[in-house]
Amino acid sequence: MHAVILAGGKGVRLRPYTTALPKPLVPIGDQHAILEIVLRQLSTAGFTHCTIAIGHLGEIIRAYVGDGSRWGMAVDYATEDSPLGTMGPLLTLRDRLPETFLVMNGDVLTDLDYADVLRTHRDAGAPLTIATYARRVHIDFGVLTTDDGKVVAFTEKPSVDYRVSMGVYGLSRATLEDYTPGLPLGFDELVLDLLARQQPPYAYEFDGYWLDIGRPDDYDRANAEFTIRKSHLLKGA
Repeated sequence: MHAVILAGGKGVRLRPYTTALPKPLVPIGDQHAILEIVLRQLSTAGFTHCTIAIGHLGEIIRAYVGDGSRWGMAVDYATEDSPLGTMGPLLTLRDRLPETFLVMNGDVLTDLDYADVLRTHRDAGAPLTIATYARRVHIDFGVLTTDDGKVVAFTEKPSVDYRVSMGVYGLSRATLEDYTPGLPLGFDELVLDLLARQQPPYAYEFDGYWLDIGRPDDYDRANAEFTIRKSHLLKGA
């Protein structure tokens, strides 16, 4: 099983932590980088090969991870010389990838079963599988529905439920064939193209632990929670 970790971003939202370190290497707890946790989880799940797409401060990631042998994996790299979006880096290494593979952001803290995501993707036969997570937003105001200048409905401080992408995907190599290597390709663009072609992605619904470490508040929360969740997040690793 092969995984691609997207680790080329500048981590602007997480500054100042990412001023000198790439975001996947910021420490969680006393001794682990986010990327180390991800690699240990992938190895435990049965992944034997991993490609890390690097860009900003990428040489630091390469020096830290090396060939991946300490996690029992074979790790290679794809260098992003200019920003290519979420999916763009995959186009330049398309010929190095198996028929189906896992793609994930390098700053995700979760107990998601990565192997099951890939198995589900293969079984579904979908062009893309998106791991999704339920979110709820509480609105602190009364919400009005209007029509032609008239209020036709009112809801007092409602809650809105929706599902978000976790930054973890099952992907088929054939899905990338219509795109040009070296040009940017965003996750949003790929999903909209698939919907327009009536080839909808498959949703892998997950309700366990998930934290996207994108902002300082998220990072602080991850550090506060990691001690009590460490044995669960790194079980078997």
